[in-house]
Amino acid sequence: MRLRSILSFVAALCGSLQAQTPPVVAPVAAPAPAPAAPAPPSFLGFAVTGTATLGSQYIFRGLTQTDGRPTVQAEIDLAHADGWYLSLASSNISWLADAGVGTISAGVEVDVFGGYKWAFAKDWTLDIGAIRYLYPGDYSHVSITSPNTTEGYLGLSYSWASLKYSRVLSAGNFGVAKADGSSYIDLSLAIPLGESGWTVLAHGGKTTYAGTGNSPLDYTDYKLGLAKEIKGYTFALAGTNADTKDVAYKNPLGNNIGKSRVTLTITKAF
Repeated sequence: MRLRSILSFVAALCGSLQAQTPPVVAPVAAPAPAPAAPAPPSFLGFAVTGTATLGSQYIFRGLTQTDGRPTVQAEIDLAHADGWYLSLASSNISWLADAGVGTISAGVEVDVFGGYKWAFAKDWTLDIGAIRYLYPGDYSHVSITSPNTTEGYLGLSYSWASLKYSRVLSAGNFGVAKADGSSYIDLSLAIPLGESGWTVLAHGGKTTYAGTGNSPLDYTDYKLGLAKEIKGYTFALAGTNADTKDVAYKNPLGNNIGKSRVTLTITKAF
């Protein structure tokens, strides 16, 4: 009888201990990492990327190239991990036809540029290269020098700030004869506003024409704007001002292609 009581007590005690043992909970699986962005296509070891842009006008160094009319632009870029790059860009223009120098076929600008970027320290990059601005057309029967222009450039950037010096290597500078040695220097800022996705755009540049009698073509330009990426598209709104003189920059339509302007662009990267 005593043995039966002892066994009953032990069984009850074991049941009580088992009831107090917490159940084993299966560990919660960690969330799967987000899939990595696909690598861009490559060609001969160069990553291939590009952009397409729609704009209310085409502004280049503070000057409208379309006399305030809309622009469509495209660019394709090849970049190597070693730092070498080559790009091709194109845009519609009207400034040559608007100049009233005669009938020419150039309604487009094609830019070919390439060089080497050296990331020599954290956030620091040195950029050296050359660019050829091409304006396809027949200029043999008009009163201007061919606007095709070649420049060499040297740039230095740190994080969101960049400084760049460009110098004309060709004999002509956008249709101005004997202007080799002309220069353009600019400071550009693209300041991110925290985690908001907004970027402040600021720029100042100085154009200086070489050659006898070309000083009226010299001017300074500025830009201030905002940009934001929304669902893969970058929207930018910027105001520009160029202190261009009417004697040099007013076209036969009566418009100074510099002065104050506001431009909206929408860019998609591929």
